[in-house]
Amino acid sequence: MYGIHGCATREREAMFNKIPVAEAVGLPLAHDITEISPGEMKGRAFRKGHIIKQDDIEHLLRLGKDHVFVLNLAEDEIHEDDAVYRLATALMGKGLMMEGAPKEGKINILAERDGLFKVNKDALLSFNMVGDVMCATLHDNTRVKKGQVVAGTRLIPLLTKKKVVDEAVAIASHCGSILEIKETRRPKAGVVITGNEVYYGRIRDAFAPIITRKIEEYRGEIVGISYTPDDEVMISEQLNGFLQAGADLLITTGGMSVDPDDVTRFAIKNLGAGDITYGSAVLPGAMFLIAYIGSGDANRGPIPVLGIPACGMYHGTTIFDLILPRVLSGEIIGRKQLAELGHGGLCMHCRECRYPVCPFGKG
Repeated sequence: MYGIHGCATREREAMFNKIPVAEAVGLPLAHDITEISPGEMKGRAFRKGHIIKQDDIEHLLRLGKDHVFVLNLAEDEIHEDDAVYRLATALMGKGLMMEGAPKEGKINILAERDGLFKVNKDALLSFNMVGDVMCATLHDNTRVKKGQVVAGTRLIPLLTKKKVVDEAVAIASHCGSILEIKETRRPKAGVVITGNEVYYGRIRDAFAPIITRKIEEYRGEIVGISYTPDDEVMISEQLNGFLQAGADLLITTGGMSVDPDDVTRFAIKNLGAGDITYGSAVLPGAMFLIAYIGSGDANRGPIPVLGIPACGMYHGTTIFDLILPRVLSGEIIGRKQLAELGHGGLCMHCRECRYPVCPFGKG
């Protein structure tokens, strides 16, 4: 234990020098220096890492600093504040900004706009495996608001070798960016609510207000809502009508189970939809369907079709809430994306739902 303590002491002594303030011009401060004016202010007069200038000498003496501690910065070393600025710049992709200047070797990264926060998890792991550097983030695929803190990065020691920072920056640069905020478009949704029981008035529909509210959360609009019996021809006709009316998102509800009269997914296929994926690794939402119509054009991609099973009517948060923002950010969802949701895809049905501040869908 004493040997380790002695090594640590020698390491600190090698890192810092106590120097008369008049001889410290051109050297970096090893610590913050606070200024106190009774009744007026208390704050940082000089920040750690500040390069002492000739004009600073009188100010430092007034603060009672006849000596200062300065860093012994070797040619191949970098100070934490300079390092973390490079790290944050490399980590950030579109839609992100730094929260001011580095502070004690740390920078928070903020959302520059509303949208969907994306994390390249493999690259983030490689970044954090470098050593001496770190980055902590919110979960991938989290909806965020402008100004929200989404990540923080810092250099762990006060100094490190420049090659360490170079390696971490190279990892982030190689993948384009590790962090990004994708914009979510405003949808124009056509909704077809299926089922004989609703169409013939035997029960009251509960889907329309739920879907309307969730589309309006994205400042979208409902092109129209129609009701059909369990008839695949009628369902296809209604969906096609919404396409002709300019819908860029189609939503169907009900008719998604394995009963013989549940024909909604067949109606979607008859509409000419391709890339149909039926079934997800999420509860509630196992019988979810997603498909795409057309190949898209210069202004938009293929039109997504979302088939929501009956659970969407009874549960506040379902597979629909996990997939909708990803679709609206332009992501193409298929079997792999739905399978990946299995880890974390079990809703805990809390008495008070706090989604998205919960682990649901965040494996």
